[in-house]
Parts: sequence; structure tokens; C-alpha cells
Amino acid sequence: MPQSAEKILDHEMLFREPEYQSMLENKKAFEFNHPDARIKEIVEWTKTEDYKEKNFKREGLTVNPAKACQPLGAVFAANGFHKTLSFVHGSQGCVAYYRSHFSRHFKEPTGCVSSSMTEDAAVFGGLNNMIDGLANTYNLYKPEMIAVSTTCMAEVIGDDLDAFIKNSKQKGSVPEEFDVPFAHTPAFVGSHVTGYDNALLGILKHFWDGKAKTAPALTREPNEAINFIGGFDGYVVGNMKEIKRILNLFGIDYNIICDPSEVWNTPTDGEFRMYQGGTTKATVERALNAKATIIFQQYCCEKTAKYIAEKGQEVVVLNSPIGVAGTDAFLMALSRLSGKPVPAELELERGQLVDAMADSQAHLHGKRYALYGDPDLMLGLTGFLLELGAEPAHVLATNGGEEWALKVQMLLDSSPYGAGCKPYPKRDLWHLRSLLYTEPVDFVIGNTYGKYLERDTKTPLVRIGFPIFDRHHYHRFPVWGYDGGMRVLITLLDEFFESIDVNTIVPGKTDYSYDIIR
Repeated sequence: MPQSAEKILDHEMLFREPEYQSMLENKKAFEFNHPDARIKEIVEWTKTEDYKEKNFKREGLTVNPAKACQPLGAVFAANGFHKTLSFVHGSQGCVAYYRSHFSRHFKEPTGCVSSSMTEDAAVFGGLNNMIDGLANTYNLYKPEMIAVSTTCMAEVIGDDLDAFIKNSKQKGSVPEEFDVPFAHTPAFVGSHVTGYDNALLGILKHFWDGKAKTAPALTREPNEAINFIGGFDGYVVGNMKEIKRILNLFGIDYNIICDPSEVWNTPTDGEFRMYQGGTTKATVERALNAKATIIFQQYCCEKTAKYIAEKGQEVVVLNSPIGVAGTDAFLMALSRLSGKPVPAELELERGQLVDAMADSQAHLHGKRYALYGDPDLMLGLTGFLLELGAEPAHVLATNGGEEWALKVQMLLDSSPYGAGCKPYPKRDLWHLRSLLYTEPVDFVIGNTYGKYLERDTKTPLVRIGFPIFDRHHYHRFPVWGYDGGMRVLITLLDEFFESIDVNTIVPGKTDYSYDIIR
């Protein structure tokens, strides 16, 4: 074999060696081994209008959905609270997926434990797993709170988290007064944003409504503070820093509800930090008294927003504000709620973003984009593309519903650049592939999984969303606010200029536009 101590090859080159090429060729002898001509014929057919029509009629089958499952969102939410450990009642394999997904995106370890349910628990129930699991979690990892959620297995057999947790406390797994909020998060319905919503709602209800009826409910005593909830956000490290900066510039008394930005941004200084930052329990309790709550992701917090409004607070719901108009709406809401003017520093940043957009608008004007991701992010990006004079031709959200699609369509109809553009709720990336072949665009915007669309359809990918696995540290920079809009603008421009360079790189043939100045 080509690999030896004297000749170490990276995997990028290793599998090009003759021995590996021969092995791969020999595999065809016991695989389907369809003729190459037939394979090519079918591949070409999948690029046609005829195939697209059939593709869009399929039911009961999802191919590469642009979403994850509920428990992933619940783990995200749990990581946003101080010294809180996420406890997922279900199989170990599921939890390994959640941990690896976040660790690969944020390049940081992600705390999460499992009740390790196996076949016997699937038959007899997982109570014993819960009793032992909570005891181990409490004694080994010393959290101040354990947030429990579920996977498919626990939901299919109908395990009752409230009863299980109370039974576990009676058995001495954790002290009676120890905080164990919970949420049922079945992975076979909804998506990661649903799981975030359910888990966050479970935590708020735990503290505000009397800790599962084991303590008196809190009484609201209104004050002038403002709560902020960011929702499930792959850019939380950069975004939360930007939001706190804006709130501090206003001089507002605020409470951040669910802040995992520090746990996924720990330093390397010789000290391991299993818990870092996060919203404290005292802050959660104090948040009940706030004047209002601003939520940045409507479709990520539908139940939570309704619950907070029922407590007597004003709830301002936005859709992942990106760019000028989105940030304007956020700042005007802050100004109205606080009675304070927009700080001059932020007015300056707005002008700088508008100037940058004017400097570069000739390059992005008229460019057609296909974008996919979570519903709120799609609304935010669509709005910003329209501001740039670009055309968001295909806007797809697997976890977006008809109400979301109507909202996107209204946004598209508000601009001449939205003419002919269309939202696609409850569609997946295989639907998007058909669209890219039959109604081509200049660029795709989405997460790492879009690189297969890029390879297949030759449509350049702009990496914005969650997860981003094949590029590093995007999450450290904001996409919200005027500064975030600047970052998104640069990301769009970089991919545009790179695509020009790729298409003009052959000396003497295409390099007439291989320019130094763009």
C-alpha cells in the first residue's frame, strides 16, 4: 500500500494512489454495476422539467431536509443557562449526534448526557435509566441545573418526564429542591427550532410557574427592564456579543434569556471549563418582571412568545434582522420601549453600511440567488438581498409552513427585485436541486450541505446558516445588526469575486477579466 512511515499522504491524495483506485474499481463487481451509459442517461433526466414535476409531487419521502430534529434545539437551549447540563432521555447514539453536530460547527466541546436507553428500556420504560442517569449527572458533573428533553424512543413508548423526575427525586437521584426543568421534544415531528422553543418554554415555566407545582408560582412585579431572546442561532458567539453591545450603547436594563455564546467560545489557557457564562437562574426569575421581551426569531419561539405575552409583557417579534431595514426595526423597538434615542454610534454604523452597499451594489445588482435554511434566517436574508438589488429567486425552508411562505411572498412583492421570486415551504434540498437545473441562479446561500448542490449543479455556494462544518470560525462574527450586515455583504461579495476569478483563470483564453481591481 502507498501509506508508510516514510511516505505519509493526506487523505486528499491517498485515495488517488493506484492501489486504492484499483480497489474502488473492483467494488463494482459486487455492486449494482449498471452500465455507465444508463447511469448517465438517468442523471441527465433528473435535470429536466419532467423530473422536476414528478419530484415536486412526491409525498411521504424527504431527501436531504434543510433541518435537524427537536432534541438538537433542546440541547442548544440548555447550553444557554449557567452551569446547566443538558440531559437527553433516550439512546446514547442520538446524543452523540447532537454533541458532534455542535462541536463540529463551533469547534468547541458541547456538554450533554444521555439516559442511555436500550432495548429493555424500550419495552419496559426508561424510569430506571432516568433514576440512574440523573444521579450520575448530578454527582459526576456538578451542575446547578439539569435540563431534560427526549428523543424518539422515549416519546414512542410514552415516558412521562414530570412523573419520572419526581420519582427520581424520591429515590434520591438529586435533592428535592434541585432544578430539573423538562420538555418533551419528539424528534419525529417539528425540527430543531421546535425543540428550542419547547425547551425554552419548559425552563421559563419551571421557574415562573412554581417548579412543576412543587413551589409557589412567582408573582410578576413589573419594571422597566427588557428581555432579549435570540433563538436557535449558529452565529450566537458573534451575534450575542453584538446584541449586548447595542443594548449597552442604549444604556438599557436588560436580561438575556438563553445565552450559550460563552460556552462555545472558551479560551485555551490551561483551564478546562465545562460551564462558561449563560443565563443565571436569578436572571430567569427576574425576567418575569420585565416590561417587554424582544424575540429575534418568530418561528423559533412561537409557544414561548405566546406564554410570555400571557404573563402581561409586550412581546416584539422579529425575523432574524439582517441588513438595514431589519436592524432599523430592532433599534426603533428599543428606542420606543426604553424612551431613549438611538445612539449616535449606531447611526454612524448605519451610514457606513449603506455606504458599503452603495460601493458594491453594481456587482450584486440583478444577481439571482437560491437560499435555504431556517424560516427566520430566510426572511432576514431575503430582505437584505432585496436591499442590495439582488433577486432571491428560490427561498426554501423545510421547517417553514404556509404562514411563513405568505410572509416571504409579501416581502418579495414589496420590491421590484422580488418579481418572479418564490418561497418553497416544507421542501428539501432534492427539490432545490431540481430548481437549480430548471430555473438556474447565480449563487446558492445555505449551510455546508449545499456543497453537494454546488458540485452537482456548478452553482457557487455562499456559506451562511447552520451547520457550517467545512469552514472554520464563521460563528465568531455577527450577521445581526449593521455590523452583521457588513459581514454578510462581504461574504456575498467574496464568493462573487471568487466565481469571476475561477471563470477567468486560463492564461490567454479567459484571463481577459482576471483583474487585480474589482
